[in-house]
Amino acid sequence: MKNVFNEKDTVDLLGQIVNIPSPSGFTKSIMQFIGTYLHDLGIEYKKTNKGAIIATFQGENNNVHRLLTAHTDTLGAMVKEIKANGRLKLTMVGGFNWNAVEGEYCTVHTAYGKKIRGTILMHETTVHVYRGAGELKRDENHIEVRIDEKVNNAEGVRKIGIEVGDFVSFDPRFEKTESGFIKSRHLDDKASTALLLQLMKYLKEENIQLPYTTHFYISNNEEIGYGGNSNIPNQVVEYIAVDMGAIGDGQSSDEYTVSICAKDSSGPYHYELTRQIVELAKSNNIDYKLDIYPYYGSDASAAIRAGFDVKHALFGPGIESSHAYERTHVDSLRATAHLLYVYVTSPMDSED
Repeated sequence: MKNVFNEKDTVDLLGQIVNIPSPSGFTKSIMQFIGTYLHDLGIEYKKTNKGAIIATFQGENNNVHRLLTAHTDTLGAMVKEIKANGRLKLTMVGGFNWNAVEGEYCTVHTAYGKKIRGTILMHETTVHVYRGAGELKRDENHIEVRIDEKVNNAEGVRKIGIEVGDFVSFDPRFEKTESGFIKSRHLDDKASTALLLQLMKYLKEENIQLPYTTHFYISNNEEIGYGGNSNIPNQVVEYIAVDMGAIGDGQSSDEYTVSICAKDSSGPYHYELTRQIVELAKSNNIDYKLDIYPYYGSDASAAIRAGFDVKHALFGPGIESSHAYERTHVDSLRATAHLLYVYVTSPMDSED
């Protein structure tokens, strides 16, 4: 197996991109970063009208293509209401539980570029005042942002530049432990994004010619359902979503292997392509788990729903506590990186 996984470079890159705020709908900065990263490597790319990036590597066979995608957009929120007490009511961007962000530091991004810090809290947080607050439902009627400005009414909040519709990003709190764990918000799907960027870097620097023309699609709207369902070249036969493996009771996935998805809430993934990926893992001694994600959808399933005639599959690193304060291990990143490389350099089962 070629040394396709550089742990330090991958982890450093991941730390950089998780610290760039990018809730769905507010992804300009992260996409600019990725564009600069590719440009500095001499990799050409194009941007879609929705702001996604597609980089293409010409293959020996240009009649049938492959496409791999990961997404940079994350969970977040928007200001729904400026309350009379000077605090902010939120509306979710993406799907998560409010308790997953209770107590988290956040940033309000105003329309004029100002960044205002705050904390996401229950309105009834003070235990010396609100008896039984622990039993209250964590929802949009109780959760609010306490902004770190000397304001105590709606007029004061508006004077400092905050308005309804402003985006709110959550602090990632990225950390790598000595034992190899990586803890951070937004590993879904910035861990996979870092792996695809590193793969492109390796292919470019080693001047590796792929057997088929291959597109790397960095999407920016997956969390709201339509990140990678357009701008797919007609020659694409195989479409791979590189996204997190879901961990929990009844799941096979873990934090140390690459997770290959057989089915999610959209239905089964393409059986023959999935089996091909499993066989690639087996024949190359890559640790993997085959799994089903019950409450999950991907850019690959979005492409199928949009009507694209492609074989679709999904694999990626195992991510614990998805859509909360997530965690994975470098072993899972390594296994995913190796499977990505052997996949893009492998023959298709059939070219008919």
